[in-house]
Amino acid sequence: MSQVVKKKFRCHPEPNECKGCGRCVNACPKKLLKLGSALNIMGVPYAEYVGDGCIGCGACFYTCPEPGAITVFEITGEE
Repeated sequence: MSQVVKKKFRCHPEPNECKGCGRCVNACPKKLLKLGSALNIMGVPYAEYVGDGCIGCGACFYTCPEPGAITVFEITGEE
């Protein structure tokens, strides 16, 4: 019988690409993103990953209007 391995994911918002719109924060079903208090180079608070348990759904990535601002990747044993 084969063992089922649960995949793990992580979301990485890029601070200086974020415009602080909060769409990703609202889209995350696990509520793992928030707008921080620090400011990026544009002078706006940026999205931060603040938890553990990303399911890799990509909701944050697909709702973000900025290309390259959010990356969702699978965590493997090679990291």
